Amino acid sequence: MNLKKDIETILVRGASLGDSRTGAMSFPIYQSATFKHPGLNMTTGYDYSRANNPTREELEKTIALLEEGCDALAFSSGVSAIASCISTFSSGDHFIVSEDLYGGTYRLFEDTFKSFGIKCDFVDTSDREEIKRYIKKSTKAIFVETPSNPLMRVSDIKAISEIAKENGLILIVDNTFLTPYFQKPLTLGADIVVHSGTKFLGGHNDLLAGLVIVKDEFLSDRFRKVQMATGSILSPFDSWLLLRSLKTLHIRMERCEKNALEIANYLKEFDSVSEVFYVGLKENKGYEINKKQSIGSGAMISFKVKDEKLVEKILNGLEIISFAESLGGTESLITYPFTQTHADMPSLYKEKLGIDNRLLRLSVGIENINDLKEDLRKVLEV
Repeated sequence: MNLKKDIETILVRGASLGDSRTGAMSFPIYQSATFKHPGLNMTTGYDYSRANNPTREELEKTIALLEEGCDALAFSSGVSAIASCISTFSSGDHFIVSEDLYGGTYRLFEDTFKSFGIKCDFVDTSDREEIKRYIKKSTKAIFVETPSNPLMRVSDIKAISEIAKENGLILIVDNTFLTPYFQKPLTLGADIVVHSGTKFLGGHNDLLAGLVIVKDEFLSDRFRKVQMATGSILSPFDSWLLLRSLKTLHIRMERCEKNALEIANYLKEFDSVSEVFYVGLKENKGYEINKKQSIGSGAMISFKVKDEKLVEKILNGLEIISFAESLGGTESLITYPFTQTHADMPSLYKEKLGIDNRLLRLSVGIENINDLKEDLRKVLEV
């Protein structure tokens, strides 16, 4: 009998509830590049780790269950996962892409794949009418980040999926910020979900990983061919690390979110702070949509200070919150998008979005909330 399992149980036990071969509770690291054939034209199901590896397979099956997808594929990084998505399209194909998004994704579209003839328009995907205005004959896909990085814009996944279906388009959603614990884009009509597994899924700043989850067999076959051809796979050890990290995802996300909501409200108390961007604040423009399509607001906050000179004081003065790139770990991190994560965006483009020299992005961890608040207080009081 196949017992229907809740997401917390899937996170803790994985797709296989342990290793059926040995009974190991911690799924083993199958650190092998190649596997012995039982005989001519015979296979154990594993031939060469670029094609399949038991540890990576367990991770992929677990992620597919969590996102309620048909299949999942594990890549060597989040950017690698997104690049594999784009590479399944052809020269002359056109994408509509969220204009406020991770700088690395912008770089992939605008620099790397532009030279291969893949075109895109960066659009405010929180505005459905704006999306419709940019659809053309060559449009093949819509790529959405929600909440977006770094301004926390929220796009209505279900509404965009309806637009995509009406026009025969593929909808790709980057679900890195909320994870399948808080949001499941495939159940809202998306075709493909991508993650930087490095972030909340990994959660400990000790691995690089990317994940693609697809809704049907057709897309699964398409991606399996790309992954096999390019070899951009996640190693057995990193697959095991990610499986281990998933066991506490629900606990970490709940604690991070609880801390983040308190920090977001705390930041509003300072005269030195001019604006706070957090999906969990009722005044956030996307609050109601996010509430409708997810069960959480996550742990990502961006905020603007009134005086640019305060930025250096904050970044140099924080002791518990670390000035570092990346996000989603147990440790709280702060970064400066203008010169770091979004450095490759043209200045005029950043100015249009509001990614300026007064904006800071905060990934809230699981530390004691009072310690985090005190750390912020001593750099924000003027």
